[in-house]
Amino acid sequence: MEDKTSPAPDYLDIGFEQIDRDMKFLMGAFGEVLAELGMPELTEHLPWTGNEPSTTALPPRLGLAYSLAFQLLNMVEESAAASVRAIREEHEGIAAERGLWGSQLRRLQKKGATAEEIVATFREVCVEPVLTAHPTEAKRLSVLDHHRSLFTLLNARHHREGGSIGAKRQRAEVKAAIERLWRTGEILLEKPTLTDERRNVLYYFREVFPSVLRILDERLRFAWTEVGLDPVLLKEPESLPVVRFGTWVGGDRDGHPGVTSEVTEETLERLRTNAMVVHHRHLADLATKLTLTTWMQAPPARLQALRERLIATKVQVEPLMASSSEEPWSQVVKLMLARLPVNVSPGTLAHLRHGETYYARAEELAADLAELSAALVEAGAERLAATDVEPLQRAVQVFGFHLACLDVRQNSAFHSRALSQLMNAAGLDGSDWEDWAEGERLRFLEKELRSPRPFLHANASAGPEADAVLACYRVLAKHLERNGHEGLGALIVSMTRRLSDLLLVYVLAREAGLMKRTPEGLVCLLPVVPLFETADDLEGGPEMLRKFVEEPLTRRSLEYHAKRAGKPGRLVQQVMIGYSDSNKDAGILASQWALHLAQTQLTAAGKDAGVKVRFFHGRGGTVSRGAGPTHRFLDALPHGSLCGDIRTTEQGETIAQKFGNQSTAAFNLELLLAGVSATACLHARGPAPEHPLAPLAGKLASTSRTAYRALLENEGFMTFYRQATPIDALEHSRIGSRPSRRTGKASLDDLRAIPWVFSWNQSRFYVPGWYGTGTALASLTDEEFAQLSSELRSWPFLHYVITNVESSLASTDHSLMAAYADLVEDTEVRDKIFGQIEQEWNLTRVMLDRLRGGPMHELRPRMWRTLELRAAALRTLHQQQIDLLRQWRGLLKTDEAAANELLPEVLLSVNAIASGLRTTG
Repeated sequence: MEDKTSPAPDYLDIGFEQIDRDMKFLMGAFGEVLAELGMPELTEHLPWTGNEPSTTALPPRLGLAYSLAFQLLNMVEESAAASVRAIREEHEGIAAERGLWGSQLRRLQKKGATAEEIVATFREVCVEPVLTAHPTEAKRLSVLDHHRSLFTLLNARHHREGGSIGAKRQRAEVKAAIERLWRTGEILLEKPTLTDERRNVLYYFREVFPSVLRILDERLRFAWTEVGLDPVLLKEPESLPVVRFGTWVGGDRDGHPGVTSEVTEETLERLRTNAMVVHHRHLADLATKLTLTTWMQAPPARLQALRERLIATKVQVEPLMASSSEEPWSQVVKLMLARLPVNVSPGTLAHLRHGETYYARAEELAADLAELSAALVEAGAERLAATDVEPLQRAVQVFGFHLACLDVRQNSAFHSRALSQLMNAAGLDGSDWEDWAEGERLRFLEKELRSPRPFLHANASAGPEADAVLACYRVLAKHLERNGHEGLGALIVSMTRRLSDLLLVYVLAREAGLMKRTPEGLVCLLPVVPLFETADDLEGGPEMLRKFVEEPLTRRSLEYHAKRAGKPGRLVQQVMIGYSDSNKDAGILASQWALHLAQTQLTAAGKDAGVKVRFFHGRGGTVSRGAGPTHRFLDALPHGSLCGDIRTTEQGETIAQKFGNQSTAAFNLELLLAGVSATACLHARGPAPEHPLAPLAGKLASTSRTAYRALLENEGFMTFYRQATPIDALEHSRIGSRPSRRTGKASLDDLRAIPWVFSWNQSRFYVPGWYGTGTALASLTDEEFAQLSSELRSWPFLHYVITNVESSLASTDHSLMAAYADLVEDTEVRDKIFGQIEQEWNLTRVMLDRLRGGPMHELRPRMWRTLELRAAALRTLHQQQIDLLRQWRGLLKTDEAAANELLPEVLLSVNAIASGLRTTG
C-alpha cells in the first residue's frame, strides 16, 4: 500500500487524463478507419480530435460517426472509472470506495453493529436484480456484442506487452473492431423480436454473472478481514449474502401481445438449458484442476463412497474409468459431469427420479459437490475445497437448474376481461363485471374461492383474454409438475387498483391448475403480487395490502411458501412499487414522496398482519424513473422497510451499462449486495424517529405536484409536447418488441412512461426529472428554507431526491430547449408552454443554487466535467435532429414515401443522441 504520508492523488484528474489518452488513441484509430474506407471528410469532423465540431455543411453519415464516437467515449469512461477505483483502494485501503464492502462494513462498525449481528443479517439477505424487456435499449444486439470485444481490447491496451510490435498489433485489432461496428450500422431496420431480447439477457445470465460470483465473495471476505473482523465467521458459504437473478423477458405480457404461452414455455426451457451450460463449464474446469493422484494422497472412504454411488446411477462410465483411474477426485467430477442433463429433453427429464441416471434437481448436484468438498477437507486439501469447489457450490445455489426466475406480469384490466369471459362461458353474466361495485365483486370472488371446481372443462375456450391467461398459467403448472418451483417467480398484477384485482387472479389460477389442495384448504402455488404504480394507487396500497394478507387463501398460500422455503412461520408478501407512472402522473418530488410514504405504510401494514414485505422496486434507467446511485438509493429507503430480501428491475440500456463486462458487473452487484446488507442490518436495529424535515417534504411534494399538473393540463400542452420533442419519431422506432402505448390510444394517459421520458431527454428539456421543484422550493418560508438548507444532508431520502433533481437539471440545455420549441407551428401555443417551462427552469436553477450554497459546477465538478466533455458534439447532433424532424414532418404531409426514406436518418439521430446522453427513457 502507498505511503500514507505521501499526498493523496487527485483522482478526478487521474480519471480525466486516462479518458483523454484513450480517446486520442481510439478517435485516431477511428479516423484512420474512415479515411481508409474512403470517407476522409468524416475524419475531419470527428469530435475529440482537436477539430471544432461544426453545425453547418455536415457530411452524410456524420450522425452514425458521432454515435459510434459516443459509444467509444462511454467505454473509455467506464474503463477510467474502474482504474480510478483500483488506484483509490490501493492508496487509501479497501474502505475507500463509498458503497462497496469495505466502506459498508466500516459504517456498520461505527454504528456499533457486532460481527455476529452482521453475519445474522447476511443469512437473511437475498438480492435479486430482474432483467426486463422494456424498450429503452437503442442499440442493436449485435452492436452490443462488438462493444464487449472492443472494451476487452481497450483494457488490454493498459497492460500492453511486446514493445512496438505488440502496440502495432493492438492498434490493428482495435481498428478491426471499430470497422466491424461501423459496417454493422446502428439502426434497427426491424423491431427486435422476443427471441432477440431473450438472447440478449441470456448472455448476461450465462456469460457474465457466473464469473462475477467468485469476485463478490472474495471481495467480501477480503474486506471483512481488512476491517478487523474474524474470518472464521464467514468460512461457511451459508454465512454469505445471496444474489439471485430474475427476468421478465418472455413472461411480461402487459400490453405486449407477442408474449404468448408458447413464448413463455420456450423461455423456461431456454433458461434451464443455459443453466446446464453454466454448470457443465464449471464441472469441466473443475475436472482439470482436481488432478490429485492416488500416489500423493490416499482417497478417503467418503470419496470412494461418492464414486460408487455415482457409478451406480448407470452413467456412461467406461471411458471415464479408463482415463482417470489414478486421479479419483477428477474421476468423480467427470462422473458428476456425465450426470448433468445437458442434452436431455424436458419430456425425458420430467420422468426422472432421485438417484436415476441424470440429475433431476439442482439439490442433487449440490449434495454431491458438498460430499466432494468434504472429501477434500478430509484429505487435508481444505484450500482446494475453498478455492476450487466452493465457487461451484455458490453457482448451483444461485443458478440452480433454472438460471433465473421468470415472472409473469399482466395488466389488471386484461385479467378483468378474462374473468368476464369465463363467467359468460360458464352461464353467469359477467358482461358488466367492470361496472360491479367493489363489495359485490369481492363477495362473488370469495364465494368462488371457497370452491375448488373450475368454471370450464379443460381446453374449453371462453374468449381471447381468458384463453391467453389460462394457456400461460397451464404452462406454469406443467413446469411446476416437472421441475418444482425452480425458475418460476410471481404473478404480478400491473395497475393494481383494488383488492378484487388480486383475488380474481386466484380464480384464474384455480381454473388453470395453479391451486393445490391442502388439509387447511386451497393454496396458490405461485405468489400473487400487486404492482402499485400511480400516485393514487401508492396512496391506497397499504390498506389494500392489509386486506389482501388477511384473506384466508392468501394467508394459507404465504404459509405454504414459507414452509417450502424451509422457513415456517416467516410469512413474506412481495409488493412491487412502480417509479415511472407515479412520476409521469405527479412529477418527481410528489412521486418520490408518495413512494417513500407508501413503503413506510406498506411495511407497517405487513408488520401488523405478521407479514414481512419484500419490496420489488420497479426502477427505470433515468432519474425521473427511479434511477440514481445505488448506495444513495438504498440509504434513502424508509427505515425498517428493508428486511434484507429485495428485488429491483434493470432495464434497457442500463443492463449493458451496468453489466456489459465482468469488472463493471462486479462493481455494480457489489454496490447492491453490500448496500442491501448494511442497510438491512441498520433497519433491523429498531425504529427511527420521523425526520424533522418530513413535514417540509410533504409540503414540497404537494406544491410541486400542483405546478406539474398545471403544465400538463394547460390547453395546448399535448400539441407542444408532440412537436417540441421527437415523440412521433420514437413511436416509429425499433428499440424494443413492446409497443410504446398500452392500448394504442393517442393520449398522455395511455403513453408509456418510457417514451414520455425518452422524448423529453432527447430534446434536452428533461421535464420529468425536475419540473415543479423550483415552485416548491420558492413556496417555503424563509425559516423553512433555512431549515431545509441546514438539515438536508442529515436526511438521506430528501438529499438523494434533490441530488437527482440537480443531475436532471444539469443535463438540460436552454438554447437547445428553445431550438426544439421552435418546431412548434402554433406560435401562441409555443410561447405559452415554452414560457411556462422556461420560467420554472430558471426558478429551479436559482432555488437549487441557493439551497446548496453555490452553483452545480462548483459543488459537483466531476459531473460537470463529464457533461462538458459531451456538450459540443451533442450540440451538433441536436441541430441535425431538429433539421431532420422539420424535414421529415413536412414530408409526412406531402410525400409519405419520401418521409419513410428519411426515417432511418431521423432514428439514427435518436440513437446517436441517446449514446451521447448515456440514457434513453
